[in-house]
Amino acid sequence: MATTAKQESVTYEAYMRDCPGAALLSAISTRWVSLTMCTLGIHGAPMRYSEVSRNIPGVSQKMLTQTLRSLERDGMVRRTVTPVSPVRVDYELTDLGRSLYALIAQVRDWAHENADAVDHARATYDKL
Repeated sequence: MATTAKQESVTYEAYMRDCPGAALLSAISTRWVSLTMCTLGIHGAPMRYSEVSRNIPGVSQKMLTQTLRSLERDGMVRRTVTPVSPVRVDYELTDLGRSLYALIAQVRDWAHENADAVDHARATYDKL
């Protein structure tokens, strides 16, 4: 029995809504997640909150805190509290986080290498 396009669309949307992979992709594909992962990945060593913040222009304290908590919850970032005065808190990528960083770094590199071509395509399109 053949299905209609409407039936296929409903099936696809229902699958996506319940798909854990789709939910994770949505969570990790934000601007702040990418920039935070790149900052921690490039540094390659534990970083204090203030160091992370300084390396991500435009991020608010609230957004960076939410992003780091989300990444920690997802197992991408390890938060280490050292009980000294004042308390020291460091963030670093976990093995899982480093595996994601490797992919994000490839996308970052692709964007850098192809920015001129995309700008040219946009300019050509905008002339139409």
